[in-house]
Amino acid sequence: MSTYNRFQGEVMAGGSVHEQPDDELAGGWRGALGVLGIVALLAWLGFTNIWWFAFVVGVLVAVFMHELGHFLTARWTGMKATQFFIGFGPRLWSFRRGETEYGVRALPLGAFVRIIGMNSMDEVPAAEEQRTYRAQTYPKRMLVITAGSIMHVLMAIALLFTVYIVDGEIVQRDGAAVTFVEPSGPAFSGGLREGDVVTALDGRTVTDPARLGELVRANSPGDVVTIEVLRDGRPLALEVGLGANIDESSALFGQPYIGVGSNGVFETIEHGVAGAAVNSVTDIFPVAWESTKGVINVLNPVNIIGHLSGSTDDISTRPTTLVGVTGISDDIGQAQGFIGILFLLAVLNVFVGVFNMFPLLPLDGGHAAIATYERLRERGGKRYYADVAKLMPFAMAVITVLLFLFMAGLYLDITDPIGGG
Repeated sequence: MSTYNRFQGEVMAGGSVHEQPDDELAGGWRGALGVLGIVALLAWLGFTNIWWFAFVVGVLVAVFMHELGHFLTARWTGMKATQFFIGFGPRLWSFRRGETEYGVRALPLGAFVRIIGMNSMDEVPAAEEQRTYRAQTYPKRMLVITAGSIMHVLMAIALLFTVYIVDGEIVQRDGAAVTFVEPSGPAFSGGLREGDVVTALDGRTVTDPARLGELVRANSPGDVVTIEVLRDGRPLALEVGLGANIDESSALFGQPYIGVGSNGVFETIEHGVAGAAVNSVTDIFPVAWESTKGVINVLNPVNIIGHLSGSTDDISTRPTTLVGVTGISDDIGQAQGFIGILFLLAVLNVFVGVFNMFPLLPLDGGHAAIATYERLRERGGKRYYADVAKLMPFAMAVITVLLFLFMAGLYLDITDPIGGG
């Protein structure tokens, strides 16, 4: 097999297509040293920052469970799974049980399960054709290819259930809680104080801090607006004259501002076992919807360029990586403890599950789209096999975009950490 053909196969199969004979399985002192190096890295992380350690371990568990979903459903539906690896790149250590090689590879950037015959490009001995992915029925193929995302959803439900039972469910309410008032700013002059909850501006409801900013910027510097607040539970109406942002380095330079910092308004709802069970399931849907919108926003090239150039600081459209999210886990851990880390992992699992099912190769959603296309092209009970080689340019374009997104996110995470002040 040529290097290019092997690369094509690995892109379309989601992992290595090279099988090792039993006498060439990885191991020995080099393999042991490599595995010990990874363990030592995790141990160092635990001593350095317990919250980073807890989050990274949670991510590793999520990665393992994703691939376990593919592996178990493949075995259950009669497919042949020949590899189950944590990591990519060169083998560090592996062993064989039955027909599957299990092991660890050098780059801890993910994991993969090798299922034979993922598409028409994958060469398989004729005797094993009936056990390939491509030879199975449409329902079986869809079950296997969606199993990873299903596992993420199940993990998110379990994590949310744990959070709700132990610490209650935190629900965001309408309003913007004022956390800082600039002493020389318009808001202070107009009477706003730290601890106030802004509920409306000129009669329009303030649902969250972002909405407060939108309503302020819908006016002009010098305009006088009526800001309704709750102070110690009592409603107040304050008249505030808007100033102009004089920070030339800000994307909002020259726009109207009031000079406050604010957070969302949150309320904790206690749940029994039944309530926690129900809400941990129903809450998946709004989180999934927000994740879908987030993926679309982040994939927008205009937003990526805007963040790299510094012309926008909208956190909802900013690309980030696990480096950035791990940094956030420190702030969350210090503020909320392990419960906060569990909630962050629940949200991350939903996001990954949603993103993974976008109909783009080499994501699982791309394979699901191919399976669906093949099903729609079947006529008279005769199977149709898509020529996935024709999709290679599209797959490479997706990989290029994702790589650019990763590098942009990593650059921003290092130079301008989220929550870094």
